[in-house]
Amino acid sequence: MTLHNGSKTRTVSFFRSTILPILIVALFGLALFAVSARIWLPGDMLAPAPVS
Repeated sequence: MTLHNGSKTRTVSFFRSTILPILIVALFGLALFAVSARIWLPGDMLAPAPVS
């Protein structure tokens, strides 16, 4: 007698169709926020750090 593991297939397909796109969009939004956060920094913090 062989057992078919259909619940694991359903779990993986749910992860790939629902959770993974949400994670990708959230990561893109976080990266976009981190890059655009320079707009709100004071002017003297926008410059690169001095070397010496």
